[in-house]
Amino acid sequence: MTFDKKVKQLEFWSYPLNELEQKFQTSIENGLSSESAESRLSYYGKNTLKSRKKSNLLFLLASQFKSPIILIFIFTSLLSLFLGEIEDATLIITIIIISGILGFWQERSAINAVDKLLEFVQSKTLVLRDGINILIPSINIVPGDIITLSAGDSIPADSILVESNDLFVNEATLTGESYPVEKSIKVLPSDTLLRDRVNSVFTGTFVVSGKARALVIKTGTNSEFGEISNILKYKNPETDFEHGVRKFGYFLVEVTLMLVISIVLINIYFGRSILESFLFSLALAIGLTPQLLPAIISVNLSHGARRMVRNKVIVKRLAALENLGSMNILCSDKTGTLTIGNVQLESTIDIDGNSSDKVLLYSYLNSAYETAFTNPIDKAIKDYCYNKFDLKDYDKIDEIPYDFIRKRLSVLVSYDNKSSTEYTDINKYSFIVTKGALNNILEVCSTAERCGKIVGLSEVRQEITQRYEELGKQGLRVLGLCYKNFKARLQQDNIRIDKKDETEMTFLGYIVFFDPLKNDVIESISKLRRLGILVKIISGDNKYVVANLAKQIGMFNSTILVGQEIHRISFDALVNKVNEIDIFAEIEPNQKEQIILALRISEKNVVGYLGDGINDATAIHAADVGISVNSAPNVTKEASDFVLLEKDLSVLAEGVIEGRKTFANTLKYVFMATSANFGNMFSMAGASLFLPFLPLLPKQILLMNLLTDLPEMTISTDNVDPETIAKPRRWDIKFIRKFMIVFGLLSTLFDLITFGILLYYLHPGSIEQFRTTWFLESIISACIIVLVIRTARPIFKSRPKRYLILSTLITISIVMILPYTAIGKAFGLTEIPVSFMIAIGLIVSAYAISAEIIKRIFYRSVNNYSKHLPLR
Repeated sequence: MTFDKKVKQLEFWSYPLNELEQKFQTSIENGLSSESAESRLSYYGKNTLKSRKKSNLLFLLASQFKSPIILIFIFTSLLSLFLGEIEDATLIITIIIISGILGFWQERSAINAVDKLLEFVQSKTLVLRDGINILIPSINIVPGDIITLSAGDSIPADSILVESNDLFVNEATLTGESYPVEKSIKVLPSDTLLRDRVNSVFTGTFVVSGKARALVIKTGTNSEFGEISNILKYKNPETDFEHGVRKFGYFLVEVTLMLVISIVLINIYFGRSILESFLFSLALAIGLTPQLLPAIISVNLSHGARRMVRNKVIVKRLAALENLGSMNILCSDKTGTLTIGNVQLESTIDIDGNSSDKVLLYSYLNSAYETAFTNPIDKAIKDYCYNKFDLKDYDKIDEIPYDFIRKRLSVLVSYDNKSSTEYTDINKYSFIVTKGALNNILEVCSTAERCGKIVGLSEVRQEITQRYEELGKQGLRVLGLCYKNFKARLQQDNIRIDKKDETEMTFLGYIVFFDPLKNDVIESISKLRRLGILVKIISGDNKYVVANLAKQIGMFNSTILVGQEIHRISFDALVNKVNEIDIFAEIEPNQKEQIILALRISEKNVVGYLGDGINDATAIHAADVGISVNSAPNVTKEASDFVLLEKDLSVLAEGVIEGRKTFANTLKYVFMATSANFGNMFSMAGASLFLPFLPLLPKQILLMNLLTDLPEMTISTDNVDPETIAKPRRWDIKFIRKFMIVFGLLSTLFDLITFGILLYYLHPGSIEQFRTTWFLESIISACIIVLVIRTARPIFKSRPKRYLILSTLITISIVMILPYTAIGKAFGLTEIPVSFMIAIGLIVSAYAISAEIIKRIFYRSVNNYSKHLPLR
């Protein structure tokens, strides 16, 4: 690639198109050849800001050992090697490496699974290759490509326009400018600021309206957005679940530090080896820490994501899966979610409410000649008028595309009936026909047509508004239609119109649509309510239409807030009011984001937003749980955390259940790891103060920690009790602390019983027998207790999944055989008498029964019990 050094610092906005064409060795008419594109892709890499390279595998592996405690342990083990304790140090390092590899394997498998899922919903762009427009994944775009853009497209790469037709681009993510910027083809000075480069479009922005073709200049991290994200190390906002994990981590650090410091100081006081005491305390710290928590979380999330595919939900951002389970408010648009989304033309009527063929014809002309972007409104009109009109005498001259500020679409049409003598063949009758939201249509009208006569708009405005309201109360969606006549000579066929021509127009009538309610929407909303999720409607439609729909789906006596009222109040006032509102109607696109943010702040709700339009992208991004559909524009899908393969609330309800299952299984691991580990480590710390020897060697503690993690690694496949997914749940460190203390102390009690039986009844013949017996009892009891505390129900009323049972049995079998193997001998384990094994069996059985009793008492006595795992 001879042009690489030129393009990285190229001020491309200041070059004529023909020079850029030469510099990039491309053709505006034919694009790149397939061979050239493939070569450039190999050279520049994928067009993404977060490419995963093979070297990242090493980073992922290294991240398994980034815990400060583990790093200190590795350092201390190396010191042991230096001091001649080769065997012990080697075993300890081996255990740490095996544990890290297990975590790496689990996380890597999770990443691979998610990568495959994301292929379902990757963004695609229309690219000119070998003279043919083809749709390719946006990540495969290269400098020199010629791309086609239309409303709803996210800009895949920094590009310069080569064709533009009323192109408006939202550049808020890059410049902070909230209003769309109009783009045009021109050469600009080299010192033009980013926000003023009207001939350029940039990665991370999106098309609001219009169409264009553009020459790709910079891709991936070389783009403006890529450079900014590299500087700022941009990452997604922390989810509610991630915040909970972080707080839990701080809690563990506090407990671990107290434990390590106390044990080291006490053992030094008793005159024991400083190195051995330090290793012992660090081993206890590792034993207390749920070392595999990151891997368990990743595996849980990837399992949840794969299960959700079966329910036709693609998870784009794994961390948001837990948020889906915590969601307590779902905001949704109306069309296609609550209704079938197949908008049907009901009628076209004049001011007096009579059916009008002229309104129908003009509506058809406007829709037939609209080219900015495909939408259900125009499709409904064209389907209705199929074979009704012959447009051979009509020609399109120009159009003003729809945008979300004007909320209108105008088309300039010429009419030339050669069989008529009204006009000579050198004249054409031309007119603009405009359709859009009624209020936005009325604001550009000065007159109205009634019974073929033109009257002042002020004379009939009240009638127009009243009929509009009546139609809305019937649940019908209504657009306004107006026109404006003028003549243009044939020689001026290239005449253009712009927004300034939308004045002094004549109101013609109403276009009335009907969008039937989905058959299962009432049951879907009821299901969401049973899951503890409140549904709120956010719609751009008028309040009468939305109120009628709300009644149909069972939302009676709903409180409504309209967009104009939001304009009049402050954001703080909106925060105070927003929880009381059920329906937000006549909402402008930028107001959707305000509503979502207000809901999130108010009472710290976890808010989801489901939308599929261009104007939903910012609201989806602002939500805790952003949800879109696979048929949505690229910009909307890219902003979302989840993509529904079917736009159906019942599908989403199933996704919520999967999110809650994932959260429940993650908490199971936390409960198991913290309670059992805390009890064992606390017991060993205490025993080390009274015994003349360490109750377990550091390498034995690490081996015990590794073995007890094996059955817990299968927890992601476990069954979940129905009551755990009945309502939204969130992290509660206080609850986890209480759980850890109660069940940890229970574990400690039985450890002390084990000590007593060993010292006063069984009388082990050696320190090795003592350590082996406690080693076996600790691991077997930890494996059995997993089956008890994995559920708040009685153990016989909640069946674990076979993988958990199988891994538990395998681990217990390995532990019982281990003392009789060479590996066991290397870890300081030895054979123990049968009487010792019987004692272990009795102790573990008593422990399991006691844990079952304590569990029932605990869940009934905890004050915030109803928020967690209610018993039935």
